[in-house]
Amino acid sequence: MSYFFHSAQGRYPEIDAARGIAILMMVIFHVLYDLNYFGIMDIEVSSGFWRTFAISCASLFVFLVGLSLSISKDRAMAHGITGRDLWKKYLMRGGVLLLIGLGISVITYITIGDGFILFGILHLIGTSILIAPLFFRFGKGNIYLGCSLFIFSILLAGISGPIWLAWLGFHPASFYSIDYEPLIPWFGLVLLGLGAGAFLYPGGKPLLSMDIHTSPLTGFLALAGRYSLLIYLMHQPVIIGLLMATGMIDPFVIL
Repeated sequence: MSYFFHSAQGRYPEIDAARGIAILMMVIFHVLYDLNYFGIMDIEVSSGFWRTFAISCASLFVFLVGLSLSISKDRAMAHGITGRDLWKKYLMRGGVLLLIGLGISVITYITIGDGFILFGILHLIGTSILIAPLFFRFGKGNIYLGCSLFIFSILLAGISGPIWLAWLGFHPASFYSIDYEPLIPWFGLVLLGLGAGAFLYPGGKPLLSMDIHTSPLTGFLALAGRYSLLIYLMHQPVIIGLLMATGMIDPFVIL
């Protein structure tokens, strides 16, 4: 989520546009999810094409987290931010996202109860930013670490655990959440992004010069990418508000 990774100056439009694609995919999926959840349309969102669509959307988001962190780290170090100051930078930014995620946990627990968001994508991104400095030193080697984490997650598949380990990927067999991205295996995508960033944007600068043609579509996607956090926080209330305004759902269903 771009606001937390680098300033408005010196942005890379290809990264903003890619993030814009992810946010557009997210909005599309959640429109369909809400139509199914409220019984307006019968849409299978928990398996098949739309499940793959949702995983692809989240995967692109998380990969871009790592890529953006790599660029952000190199730029910070170029400005003399190292050691403890570098840690503080990411502790604060990751902590803000994690606090927002915890707020969403409380809201979803109150509004939907069973299936509330215990450790969703904002929890994942916030936690990933907090621990990412531990992996900065590995540079391109994070690609191998990310692949290793995926292999490790396959070996651990099906192993249950107490609910307090859900953030890692272990939970009771009966556990269910409408948005669940634990560190294992999802942090592997962050590591892949860190490694790709070290390779494609060494020193925080692109390895290859890209001449991105500006069009209304790419401009829209890049704009959405720059404000992805705001869109993420606002899109569900807007979708549900529109469904209420059009009479598709009864406001008392929510209240």
